[in-house]
Amino acid sequence: MTKKLLALVVLAGACFAARADEAAVRQGVKAFLGEEARIEGISRAGFLGLYEVLVATPEGMRILYADEQARYFIFGSVIEAKDQTNHTEARLRKLNAIRFADLPLAQAVKIVRGKGTRPLAYFADPRCQYCKRFDQELTQVDDVTIYVFLLPIIAADSSALAGAVWCSPDRGKAWLDLMLKNIALGRKYGIKGTPTLIFADGQRLSGWMPATRLSQLLDEAGAR
Repeated sequence: MTKKLLALVVLAGACFAARADEAAVRQGVKAFLGEEARIEGISRAGFLGLYEVLVATPEGMRILYADEQARYFIFGSVIEAKDQTNHTEARLRKLNAIRFADLPLAQAVKIVRGKGTRPLAYFADPRCQYCKRFDQELTQVDDVTIYVFLLPIIAADSSALAGAVWCSPDRGKAWLDLMLKNIALGRKYGIKGTPTLIFADGQRLSGWMPATRLSQLLDEAGAR
């Protein structure tokens, strides 16, 4: 047997073994989570001999890790000690990214500060205390265009409060029409809480953050 043929045989054997392992993992995950579980992908995680399993949920992609026989499952983050990299979080950001160009920006309140060269989409509820904290931080960020998607999901009077910020000859009708669209948009992207931020590179983050960190992320998104 030639070296080339031997290499092909070894490669074919490895591929078959990998498919067999993936099938075993899939079967094990189905048995553990239930047949209705939507498994979007199974691949080698690249550490500890584990498989990465992508499971679709209404809130977006979820990651779990399994051994080759699917006897053990790990839920949670994998963090590399050397540089504190959270590999699970990095993968989820990539998997749950939203293409900025696909956002219906006409349904958002547009706020421009400075030259406005750095875009940011922002899902907010006027009753959200974290949104208010984040808005305070936003006042310290320059050179940004903010698209605020008003999403009344926290309290019964959220819609009325949000309607007060929307300028229209018929504020009630304009806000009602707008909010019905934004609620559907929030469901489409699995946005369950506010504030939720969408950056120009599609990265999605939840929660408020200091102005300095926000400015850094805006620059990084523009550089990608």
